[in-house]
Amino acid sequence: MGRDGWGKGLGPAMRIAPAARVDKFEIFFDLVFVVSFFIITRATAANVTPRELLHAMLVLAVLWWCWVVHSAVATRLRLGEGFVPVLVVIGMIALFTFALALPQTFGDLQQGSAGPMLVTISYVVIRTVHLSLYEYATRGDPAGRRKVWLLVPEVLITTCLLLVAALVPQRVADPDLGLWLRDGLWIAVVVIQYASGFLGGTEGWQLTSAEHWTERYDLILIIALGESVISVGVGGNLIGKPVTWPAIPAAIFGILFTAALWWVHFDMIGPAARIALHASEGRPRVAMARDAYAFLYLPMIAGVILFAIGAEELVRTITDPAGGVAERAHGPAVPLLFAGVMIYLAADMAFQLRTLRTVSWSRVGTLAVLAAGLPVARHLPALAALGLLTAICVALVAYELVTMADARTALRRTVYEEKASHEAGEAAFRARWHEGGPGSPAG
Repeated sequence: MGRDGWGKGLGPAMRIAPAARVDKFEIFFDLVFVVSFFIITRATAANVTPRELLHAMLVLAVLWWCWVVHSAVATRLRLGEGFVPVLVVIGMIALFTFALALPQTFGDLQQGSAGPMLVTISYVVIRTVHLSLYEYATRGDPAGRRKVWLLVPEVLITTCLLLVAALVPQRVADPDLGLWLRDGLWIAVVVIQYASGFLGGTEGWQLTSAEHWTERYDLILIIALGESVISVGVGGNLIGKPVTWPAIPAAIFGILFTAALWWVHFDMIGPAARIALHASEGRPRVAMARDAYAFLYLPMIAGVILFAIGAEELVRTITDPAGGVAERAHGPAVPLLFAGVMIYLAADMAFQLRTLRTVSWSRVGTLAVLAAGLPVARHLPALAALGLLTAICVALVAYELVTMADARTALRRTVYEEKASHEAGEAAFRARWHEGGPGSPAG
């Protein structure tokens, strides 16, 4: 892309190359999502009720849609080149403000509309930045430009709904009715966002680099998993407190089951899905990217947040000097822990089915074991309940290590051959720089 009125003095914006990888600026942007995940978990863990869980999932869904649109922009433009990072930083500021105002979004109606209005304004800024960048990136692409104009009604409608949710419920005479009105408006926002993404089809979308797309989503899932570890440590009062004997196995279990869930996706399913996306072309590639990554990663991350909240409460119970090691978990801690892991596994199975057209029966069996283990765990001491879940997750990994050894070896060989071929091409390209031949900078 050449220089124009947007880019003078900052250099040109750059298109995504077919073999592009995630750049450092994109990872920098994701730090704001670290804050968002943490705030959602902290605000919900402070008062775990069905309604608070609904609010957490609604906020997560709206945030995730903003991130999906952000990733769609990144399929066309390098976010760290030219004038683009200037606009993206503005989006980061708005997203950070959005995250900071989240605890007031669903607070008591008597608190006023300042918090909800800040969320709405931040949302408008984020969506405007993305629309502006996408409009710029689709110059000379009529199909892509039509997709921009299809996004505009969704942005306008959802913004109006958030504005009504910020201003109207406080004016309803019945407080309960006002709360339900606010929740209903947020539900409508989520439904409109994802329905527009699905019903809008694949025409106009572009996925030049499957490598960039898969790496982008894998990194955000790793961030979510890492955030769950942080939540357990901070929320469970493990940081800055004297180390106790119950805290040691609790911390070990927390790391073990999170690592097992990382393994469940990133050992085989994630790499194989990346190859499947590389192998597809045109609209099938875009449809797979949308369904498997943009849509199915959301319930996976939702599951991570739910089991982080449950694990945090369990660790807090385990480390409470007043309770002792035999103390049972209180409230919904155990159901949230088990349900979060089950949602994560079920979403990952749907991801596997969509990308690889296969089903792992070991995971179907694990879901059944988790469902059967939930009522048992509710009657166990908190440490034993956490240990039971960890044992189930680790057993799944161990079983698949043995039964899928040949498939794993074949996958690793394919990945190695792919990387070796790619690196050979890179080496040949760089050799031209040193030899000064045709096509080199000196040639």
